[in-house]
Amino acid sequence: MSANIIDAQMLRRMFLSGAKNLELQKEWINQLNVFPVPDGDTGTNMTLTIMSAAQEVSALPADAGIEMLSKAISGGSLRGARGNSGVILSQLFRGFTKEIREYRELDIPIIASAMERAVETAYKAVMKPKEGTILTVARAMSEKGSQIRDQAEDLGVFFEEILAEGQAALERTPELLPVLKEAGVVDSGGEGLMAVLRGCFNAYLGKELELSFETPVSQGAAQTSAAHKEISTDEIKFGYCTEFIINLEKPFPEEEERQMKAYLTSIGDSLVLVADEDIVKIHVHTNHPGLAFEKGLEYGNLCRMKIDNMRIEHQEKLFKEAEMQAARKEEEASAAAPEGPRSKNGFISVTIGEGMSEIFRGLGVNVLIEGGQTMNPSTDDMLSAIREVHAENVFILPNNKNVILAANQAKDLVEDCNVVVVPTKTVPQGITAMIAYNPDKSPEENIKVMSEEIALVHTIEVTYSVRDTKIDGKEIHTNDIMAIGDDGILAVGSDVKEVILQALEAVVDEESELISVYNGMDYSEEDTEELVGLLEEKFPELDVESNFGGQPIYYCILSVE
Repeated sequence: MSANIIDAQMLRRMFLSGAKNLELQKEWINQLNVFPVPDGDTGTNMTLTIMSAAQEVSALPADAGIEMLSKAISGGSLRGARGNSGVILSQLFRGFTKEIREYRELDIPIIASAMERAVETAYKAVMKPKEGTILTVARAMSEKGSQIRDQAEDLGVFFEEILAEGQAALERTPELLPVLKEAGVVDSGGEGLMAVLRGCFNAYLGKELELSFETPVSQGAAQTSAAHKEISTDEIKFGYCTEFIINLEKPFPEEEERQMKAYLTSIGDSLVLVADEDIVKIHVHTNHPGLAFEKGLEYGNLCRMKIDNMRIEHQEKLFKEAEMQAARKEEEASAAAPEGPRSKNGFISVTIGEGMSEIFRGLGVNVLIEGGQTMNPSTDDMLSAIREVHAENVFILPNNKNVILAANQAKDLVEDCNVVVVPTKTVPQGITAMIAYNPDKSPEENIKVMSEEIALVHTIEVTYSVRDTKIDGKEIHTNDIMAIGDDGILAVGSDVKEVILQALEAVVDEESELISVYNGMDYSEEDTEELVGLLEEKFPELDVESNFGGQPIYYCILSVE
């Protein structure tokens, strides 16, 4: 084989190496998310997307040709696509493989043409393409490939120039998106794409990584995805998730707080420390919970002490996931050809938290997909849910702006029913959309009314920061409490209730009528009742209602209508 030609075997090695390199850099890419929230997930979404394709590629026979490889890469990534970054990555693969599948070998002109088609396909998949993102990086490399395709004689040099152009475009993304510049980061999706292509180029140069994407021999309960097996218990550095509250018996000034944080960081990681006038709440992963407790006792008595062995939990989680995957495969097999007549209308909602799920069930949602902020569901999850609903018209409520693309991608893949994606970007919008639904109206009339109603919903999500940054003109420090609105950070502080009040002052206007509070799994009923009392006092002209949401990570989710 000529050094300037890529055959099927080389293409296979390059793709798997790109997937592995992305997996290795996943956490770094997650940290590039602009908002310093605990659920930054661009790297995770892109990794799960490409792993879906990598599994299918790995399962192909050794002599598989480019056409078979193209179908596995395109189909696997499309079905496994998660989040906006994952969907765009899958569309880049889709366009690229459509161009190359008819060839037995790839040369520079074919690769350049395939890059052009990849970018064209990805841009078409996004309703409002935004520059300064993964799309910009992909387009810059495509344009460079088209520019040098005719004079390039060495494929290795061709790749080097394309990668250099991509890196330069990535470094320019903060100039195109001010929010990136303010946060001091490059676009995380663009970084993920560069990780894939650098891995591909390493394989071309013979610098392959240790690849482990083999499809398990058993197709039964022991089968787990590559994504679920990516962490072993040996890789858990600090084994005990330790939580406790200190009832302060002496002052806890800022200097003491810094010393406490420094000590706990020296014996563990994943530290969250929130101090109030009378109490200090601590969460830390450590191998020595007793040392953390002893440090806390220096300041007062302890309560609500909790220790979880994460290594045991991880093993149990893997086993449970294997069982769930096997059960899901059985359900999918039976749902592939549902029996009985279709219902007229059906509903799918993405949800997170026990309370939120109960609310959606009560509003008539047929199928719930666990996901949302902490784990964006895949296109394949959407397709399975659509089959399960078995209706002529299927309404999907993504309830997250990072899930809408995957929902639309599923819609495009379905031909035997009418799929309607309601553009809900938050859970409260999804709840409002279901309330607005009228069974006597057509799908077209309902989508119009539902869209109008969700436009009137303002959402506030309250969580903590995982790093120091500056965004929306606000200085944010690790463990600060943040209230995130529809268009950015509304308030930052050290107390959940104070931050919520500040955020509501920025959102409530003369047309507001209702404030809804959904407390998370880490925000107690007592705190919620106190918060509702404060809101009723602060906004006496508005109705205030509270519901148990049960969502992780977010202390409270609020809506103003």
